[in-house]
Amino acid sequence: MQQPNDIQVHPSDIEAAADRLAGQILDTPCVESRTLSQLTGCQVFLKFENLQYTASFKERGACNKLAQLDADERARGVIAMSAGNHAQGVAYHAQRLGLRAVIVMPRFTPGVKVERTRGFGAEVVLHGDTLEAARAHAREMADQQGLVFVHPYDDAEIVAGQGTVALEMLREQPDLDTLVIAVGGGGLISGMATAAKAIRPDIEIVGVQTERFPAMYNAIKGTHLPQGSSTIAEGIAVGTPGEITQAIIRDLVDDMVLVDEGDIEQAIVMLLEIEKTLVEGAGAAGLAALLKHPKRFAGKRVGLVLCGGNIDPLLLASIIERGMVRAGRLARIQVNARDVPGNLARITATVADAGANIDEVHHQRAFTLLAAQNVAIELVLQTRGREHVGQVIARLQEAGFEASLL
Repeated sequence: MQQPNDIQVHPSDIEAAADRLAGQILDTPCVESRTLSQLTGCQVFLKFENLQYTASFKERGACNKLAQLDADERARGVIAMSAGNHAQGVAYHAQRLGLRAVIVMPRFTPGVKVERTRGFGAEVVLHGDTLEAARAHAREMADQQGLVFVHPYDDAEIVAGQGTVALEMLREQPDLDTLVIAVGGGGLISGMATAAKAIRPDIEIVGVQTERFPAMYNAIKGTHLPQGSSTIAEGIAVGTPGEITQAIIRDLVDDMVLVDEGDIEQAIVMLLEIEKTLVEGAGAAGLAALLKHPKRFAGKRVGLVLCGGNIDPLLLASIIERGMVRAGRLARIQVNARDVPGNLARITATVADAGANIDEVHHQRAFTLLAAQNVAIELVLQTRGREHVGQVIARLQEAGFEASLL
C-alpha cells in the first residue's frame, strides 16, 4: 500500500475534480435552517448531499476516480467492496460510463441495498460475514480478473472528488466559521479540509464519530476507546482509518468529537420533522454533534453535510417511535383500578376527554402486587408532549383512579 507521503491531495486536484464532475453529479443546495439555528444556538447551514441520485456524497469520489481510468483500465472494469453508499456510487457511475462493475458485499448486507446495487447494472458478489472478509475477497478477485480496485476512502482521487462538497458550500456560503463533518474512513473530511483550508485558512474543521466506532478519533487523539459491534450510523462504522486520510486529518482538521446513538436518533427525527428531509445515521452525525456539544459551537456559523439518505424503513420507523417517546408524545402510563364491569370504559373515556389517543391497552391481572379483584392497566398514549401527559394523569386521578407514568 502506498504511504501517505507518496500521495498528496492538493487543492488543484479538487478544482480539477469539480470540473470533471460538472454535469455528472448534482450541485446540491446549502441553505440556512432558521429553526435548527434557534434550537442549537448557532447559525446552521445544511448541505443536502442526500439529494444526489444515489442519495449520498459517495458518487463524487466514485465518479472522479472512474472518469480518470485509462483505456486499458476501462476495458478491464472495476471492483469495489461496500455494504452501502460506495457500492451504489461506483455501480451507478460505472454503468453511466459503460464499465463492468463488480461489487463485493458482506452476506449481512440488507436485501434492499443488494437489489439497488444490482439495479445500477453491477455484478454483486455476496461474500464473508465481516467487512474485512469481503474486502479481502474483493482484493483477490481484482488480482485474479485484472479489475481496478476502487477503495471507498483511502485513494487520492476519491478524496479529491469528495472535497468538491466544500468548494460548493463555500461558494454558496462564504462566511461559514466551522464545517462539521461525519468521519468513517476519512475520505469526506480529508477532501473537504484540503479544499476549505485553501480557500479560508481560518475556517474550523471538526470531525464527528460515533462512540461505538471511534477508530479515527483514537488515531488522532491518541486514545484507546473500545470499539462496538453495531451503530445506527453504519455509514461511518469503520474499524480501520485510512492512511492517506489520516495524514490529511492530522495536518488540517482542528478537532474531533464523539456522539452517542441517542444523539443521532434525535438528529434524524429533527431533520425529518423540521426540514422534511430524510437522512441516514451518518447523515445526521453533524447535527448530533451540535446537540451534544452546544457550547462548543455556540454563536458560530456552522456548515453541516447531510452526507447520505439511505436508511432502512424499519429502522426509521423504530427511530421515529423512540423519538416520540423521548419527546413525551408517546407515553406509557399505568392505571390501577377495581376489576369490575365498566371501569375500563370510564378510564378510556377520561383519557379521550383529556385529548389523548390510546395506542395500546394491556390488562395485567396475574403479574401484579395489587390485591385480588384489582387490575393494573397499562396504556400507551399519543399525546401533545410531556405537559399533556401530566394533564391526562391528573384527570384520571380526579376521576378516582390511581395513575402514574411508567
